[in-house]
Amino acid sequence: MFEKILVANRGEIALRVMRGCKELGIPTVAVHSEADVEALHVKFADEAVCIGPAPASESYLNTQALLSACEVTGADALHPGYGFLAESADFSEMCDAHEITFIGPSAEMIRRMGDKARARNLMSESGVPIIPGSEAIRDDDSAVGLGDDIGYPLMVKASAGGGGKGMRIVRAREELRENIRIARSEAEAAFGNGELYMEKLLERPRHIEFQILGDQHGTVVHLGERDCSIQRRHQKLIEESPSPAVTPDLRARMGAAAVRGAKQIGYTGAGTIEFLLDDTGHFYFMEMNTRIQVEHPVTELVTGADLIKEQIRAAAGEPLSITQEHLGLRGHAIECRINAEDPDRDFAPSPGDVTEFYAPGGPGIRVDTHVYGGYFIPPYYDSMIAKLLAHGNSREEAISRMRRALDEFVIAGVKTTLPFHAAMMRHEGFLSGRFDTGTVERMQSAA
Repeated sequence: MFEKILVANRGEIALRVMRGCKELGIPTVAVHSEADVEALHVKFADEAVCIGPAPASESYLNTQALLSACEVTGADALHPGYGFLAESADFSEMCDAHEITFIGPSAEMIRRMGDKARARNLMSESGVPIIPGSEAIRDDDSAVGLGDDIGYPLMVKASAGGGGKGMRIVRAREELRENIRIARSEAEAAFGNGELYMEKLLERPRHIEFQILGDQHGTVVHLGERDCSIQRRHQKLIEESPSPAVTPDLRARMGAAAVRGAKQIGYTGAGTIEFLLDDTGHFYFMEMNTRIQVEHPVTELVTGADLIKEQIRAAAGEPLSITQEHLGLRGHAIECRINAEDPDRDFAPSPGDVTEFYAPGGPGIRVDTHVYGGYFIPPYYDSMIAKLLAHGNSREEAISRMRRALDEFVIAGVKTTLPFHAAMMRHEGFLSGRFDTGTVERMQSAA
């Protein structure tokens, strides 16, 4: 096992990783920017190192500063959390070169699955269903022919993409060239890679992801699905497990496909294989995330597994402590992402001083947050400030507990998405379980 782990992140995920380390008896090192000197992850770590000014490009994305922090503290492993450098193959290679264990899959695995077009091909070779689509687009003229073969509507997507960037819906042949130009520009700006491919657009699909874990001994398990369909601009807002749309038979088939795909590529560590599910029950591989997800606590609540500790054990060469035969879903869990955003201003960021903070509790409630009364929410980073989770014996009980918890949650001084989530917990489409990835946009249009 590792002697000391440096947590190369901030906020609630840094705290979450540190909690797992503490339970395993592993000392931790926090890193922070000048803006985060009063952050909780800095206070709760065994050691802390300032790695630069407030902008992420000069601190949390500063690879040399992170490696130097490992060297001066003697950390022999690094946990990247999510975001920032969690899916950077180059950084993973740099850690290996400095004999620091990167707690995640290999650089080659990150690279292979980070290329969305290549990942599609790898999953298809494993027998995992994929959406009809194209190889990488070579030029605009060939794209027109490919578009005709796939059929409209279709989606132009960045090969190196994620988070909804470099994605454009094309509903007619005459719209294709302009949308390719826009998507390529977005992809180059966001990822430094303008390569694109195309997929058939599924109208009103569900976004279903399967949590997987793999160890260095060839074992891969899935821990059931999370329904991530409640999203805005391809950014998830609410996640739940199990999905109201997935039957036990469908879960078995989707889970088997996820495990088959992960085994085929020799995956180790925590990851998610993400599918789109149409209204006829057909599912298609969309992408793989080679890291821990924001919404991993949903799976922890319904399985009892500790995904962070399993990640660490796998990276240390230990076998998984759980088996597929003994995994099952217990009850129902829902997560609401609480962001410092103003829902009345198209979810514009709302940084500032938190003048009052009270987190809810009681049966079935979990709050993962780094915020406290008097904390200043800086404008430099992601706007998520808390993850509120409710677990119950049934979906109805989980929703009832979430309503109560949202009513109890007090965050003053900044605008938050608490009112949005309170409204969603009473929305007929959500209550009935009949929703899809376009539900939030339709709600906003109708308002």
